[in-house]
Parts: sequence; structure tokens; C-alpha cells
Amino acid sequence: MTSPDPHRTLAAVWRLESARIVATLARTVRDIGLAEELAQDTMVIALERWPVDGVPDHPASWLMATAKHRAIDALRRQSTYQQKLHEVGRATPPSVDPDIAAGLDDYVGDDLLRLIFTTCHPVLPPEARVALTLRLLGGLSTDQIARAYLVPEATIGKRITRAKRTLAERRIPIELPPPAEASDRLASVLEVIYLIFNEGYAATAGDDWMRPALCNEALRLGRLLAGLAPAEPEVHGLVALMELQASRTAARTAADGSPILLQDQDRRRWDRLLIRRGLAALARTEGTFGPYALQAAIAACHARAARAEDTDWTHIAELYDLLAHVSPSPIVELNRAVAVANAGRPAEGLAIAGGVDLPQYALLSAVRGDLLARLGRDGEARQEFERAAAMTRNARERQLFTARAQELSP
Repeated sequence: MTSPDPHRTLAAVWRLESARIVATLARTVRDIGLAEELAQDTMVIALERWPVDGVPDHPASWLMATAKHRAIDALRRQSTYQQKLHEVGRATPPSVDPDIAAGLDDYVGDDLLRLIFTTCHPVLPPEARVALTLRLLGGLSTDQIARAYLVPEATIGKRITRAKRTLAERRIPIELPPPAEASDRLASVLEVIYLIFNEGYAATAGDDWMRPALCNEALRLGRLLAGLAPAEPEVHGLVALMELQASRTAARTAADGSPILLQDQDRRRWDRLLIRRGLAALARTEGTFGPYALQAAIAACHARAARAEDTDWTHIAELYDLLAHVSPSPIVELNRAVAVANAGRPAEGLAIAGGVDLPQYALLSAVRGDLLARLGRDGEARQEFERAAAMTRNARERQLFTARAQELSP
């Protein structure tokens, strides 16, 4: 039997476990910058040992145990070893400081969600909160975050650096806010969770169309948050949106991994349990018009249509009109253009897309290409798909756009 390749195995496991490791270390050493350094040290140790000793039977557990040992060493150097040792599971001291015990018995009980609330501290600007959290816990590179926000990579890098410095200089503790204050951070927390889900649902770069592990983690965090904040409609709106979108996962790729667009998917492969859960969560937002609830209502229109041709695009276009008023953004406008076109008004959709200012966004060119093709303007459509293929960083997406361009060749 062939031994697993150490480097490939480490890359795959690290992709799944790095966020959990950083979150656990941050709770233990109470310093985000130090936690990230210790996590990187752990990866370096694995890179040195696994090619020599072989891949461990349980690589994720090995990484977590090694990271905790690094934390113990760091705590010892800080002369707080005996006080903190019980937090990494090595021993239980005879007496525990009441403040520490209260911190361990918090109302979240999840390292990842706890750290999301911490990095979404109001001392940071909203854009810095989200960038830092996505970097630490979403497993996204600065380039991927920049593409998600459609801003230069250098801008995101500066936001993350300043955020870390601010948290260190202001001595912000790695702990949960009181429940009464948590609502002040809720909008940023929801945004982070949804961006993590989006990166899993449609990867910005790499060879894969999707990263299902990120979708699953975002769903887990969203469900946990819904249990903690049952009276917040937008929490249920976000959960509904993610459940409904995740229901399509099995139908979104062919056997060879190539993407299948929404209108071409076999809806019999959509997960009916996730759809029921999504519709139930959506029902808890009844009478509200928050951005996540509106997006979930749009996803529900697709979920309720047994066939693509049964989709109520007129209603979807109306919902996008409302969403553009409640939460205007270039992405919303682009989606509104698609909805209007699918409602039987492709020329109007093209006009809306023409007003969207996203010069380096591949999907804008792809949408324009599709609408131009519907209007019989094949030459212009082909150029748009070629432009989209040149801009995307995702290999599967590039193949899709290239194939569309070739279909329109003379």
C-alpha cells in the first residue's frame, strides 16, 4: 500500500483544521498574534517531521496536540504555566481562579465562534473586523479576501495588520462579550460567517469549484448562533440562506468536477432535508426585510420550483428590487440584472449590468456575455466570456467561460 504523501496530506488537513487550531490557541494564550505564530510553528514542525517519521494515523489530532504543546511552552515562558495548564487538558490544578472558571463556562462553548466574536470587537472598524476574522478563521488568503470585497490586496493586508496591532495595543482580551453587548457585534459576525460560506460555495481561486468543508463549518456556526440568539430574525435569515444554497451542492458539479449551472442542475439531487430546514428557518423571519432574509426568500423561490422553467423570476426580480433598496451593492445590482433578464427582459438586464462598476470581476463579464448572447450579439458575447476567463482565478470557472466563448465562435 502506498504511503500518503506528507506534503499533500498536511496541506489538505491544514486547510480543514487551521482555523480550529488558531481558535483553540487564542483561547489558551489569550493573544491572537501569538496564537497565529504558534499555529504556523506547528505547521513547520509537521513539515519537518512527517517526511521523516511518516504521516500520523490521526494527523488532525497530531497537529492539535503539537499546537497545545507549543502553547504550554509559551505559557511557561510567560510565567503563567501552572495557572493555564488545565486549559490545554494536561492537568487540573487543585484550585482554579474564579475569573478563569467563568471564562471557561461561557455561554457559547465553541472556540471558533468565541474567537469570531472577539475579532469583531467594536474597537476595530467593521471592515477590519471582517478581514481579520476571515484571515484567521475562514482560511482565506489576503488575495481571496480582497477579491471577496473587490478591493486591492494591499488594502486588505493593511487592514489585517492594523487590526492585530490595535487588539494588542488596546489589550483586548480573548473572551466573549456579555450577552447584552454581543448584539452590537452581531452584524459583523453574520457577515463573516456568510463570507466563509461563500468561499466554500464558489471558491475564488484554486482547482476546485467548491470547498464543501467551509460550507459545512459556516452552517455549523450559523446553527449554533441561531440557538444562542433565537430572537434575532437576521440570524435565522442567514441560516435559511445557507441551508437552501447548500441543498444544491450534490447537483452543482459533474462527475469530473466541472461546474453545472443552476438552470442545468438535476433538481432531484437537491437535498430535501436541507430545503425543509431552510424553509423552516425562513419562516422565523416572517415580516422582516433584512438582507439575509430577503436573499433567503430568493433562494426559496428556486427551492420551490421543481423545474428550472417553473422558477418565478418575476417575483425574484421584485425581491432583488427590494434588496437593492435595503442593502445596495454592485453584486446585488448584478444579480438583479440576471433576475430581470430571466423575467423576460434581457435588454433591460443588460442595461442594469452595464451600470455595475466592477472592473476586475469575472462574473460581471460572464453575465454580460450571457445577456449579449441572448440578444444575438454573439461577437460581443464571445469577447466578454474571453475576458471573464482571463480574469478568474478558479480553474473550473475558467474552463466554463472558455467553453462558452468557444460555443460562440464563428
